[in-house]
Amino acid sequence: MGLWLCRDTCDRASDRCLRCFPCLSDPGRRSSLCLKLALVVLHLVYAGILFIFDRDLIEKTRQEPWYTALYLLLFVATLSQYFFTSGSSPGYVLDAMRDFNEADALFSRRAMASNTESSNRPTCVWHVDVLMIKQRQPASSKNGDIVVTVDRNQFVKPLLGSNATSWTKLVMDMYPPGSSIRNCTCSYCNVVQPPRAKHCHDCDKCVLQFDHHCVWLGTCIGQGNHCRFWWYIFEETVLCLWTGILYITYLKANVTKEWWVDVIMILLLASLSISLIFLLLLLLFHSYLVMTNQTTYELVRRRRIPYLRGIPERVKPFSKGLCRNLYKFCCAPSSIYTMEPLPSALELEEKSKPYTCVDTLSCRCC
Repeated sequence: MGLWLCRDTCDRASDRCLRCFPCLSDPGRRSSLCLKLALVVLHLVYAGILFIFDRDLIEKTRQEPWYTALYLLLFVATLSQYFFTSGSSPGYVLDAMRDFNEADALFSRRAMASNTESSNRPTCVWHVDVLMIKQRQPASSKNGDIVVTVDRNQFVKPLLGSNATSWTKLVMDMYPPGSSIRNCTCSYCNVVQPPRAKHCHDCDKCVLQFDHHCVWLGTCIGQGNHCRFWWYIFEETVLCLWTGILYITYLKANVTKEWWVDVIMILLLASLSISLIFLLLLLLFHSYLVMTNQTTYELVRRRRIPYLRGIPERVKPFSKGLCRNLYKFCCAPSSIYTMEPLPSALELEEKSKPYTCVDTLSCRCC
């Protein structure tokens, strides 16, 4: 009887909790929240142990408050960047398609309201890398960034022999001629995927420039938040390194004191060292991806991705040089969806040529 009453009380408390916090009813979101809570607790434990046992650090704080203030500022900035990145959108294909359709609908209303000649009609520009949609000009591509100028009538009409929308035509222009819509359509979202997009089974959405699904963040890393993810790794690495230095400084000054405190500090320092090695490798790996304009998915599954299967591994098809890759990664506004077409055979042949001194002087590699 007592066991039944206890179970009934627990069920009622659980129901009330789920009513107050509906997000906890989803097992996936519940596990993500638990991981986030665990990560915050780990940060608090590593930093709190220092201020509890290290008397020298407390004394140094009184003499040089700026040192501890900088450490605490980095601590808060790292956690803030973590939650900022986890709550950001990676750039979903459905959102990009919706924005494009809204821009196209706006273009249609303006075109219908205008009675002037076609050359004076208003132009609707939708940012897809360097994408411009104008009137009465054929489609063309240039310099690896797609520049599409489409006749308004052809843009609205379905493609020959199909009921494809303007979004479908836009995306198919980014693939080589002869590509099949069936091969480019996601079987889960039923949407035509632009190059470098992939369906994430954890998020159940297609992501632009899909990199990977981060379990610790509880979200995908893609075009919209890859830069924020890199900065989070960088801040986490610096914080981990600084904390490790503080632990080593404490052990050097207090190694002959209370042994049980030293055991705790050594165990924490050992786990901190393992985390630092992992973070350093992850930071270097993603720095390489940024400099070559690649994603983790493209690098790991290159032989299985249809549009990369026939390209030599030494060729980086989407790289535009070190400087331009860094500029695009760091300075591109996150509110604009960018999509890159597949390079032509001529561009691939040009990228496959080895760099020479003349290329370096002419900034071809940059």
